Amino acid sequence: MAIDSRVVARVAHLARLQVDDGESEALSERLNDILGMVDQLQQADVGEVEPLAHPLEVSQPLRDDQIDEPDVRDKVLPLAPASEDGCFLVPRVIE
Repeated sequence: MAIDSRVVARVAHLARLQVDDGESEALSERLNDILGMVDQLQQADVGEVEPLAHPLEVSQPLRDDQIDEPDVRDKVLPLAPASEDGCFLVPRVIE
């Protein structure tokens, strides 16, 4: 699929962006170049390649979970506008 200046103008309108005619032609060329590179990448044979979580063989050193602050819930819970069963109650934001 080739992107021409009409497509760029339509997308710019939908995105509420101001794009001049000269910029529209340059953008369509750049977007077509990007799509061409994507097409080249999609033609690569990756059937034998295992998926990686990270491109390098590294491990994440993890520290032990240690509580280093005192539990102050019993002191601050009475200060809350609303609480129930030891939890803070907050107003519903999403309905």
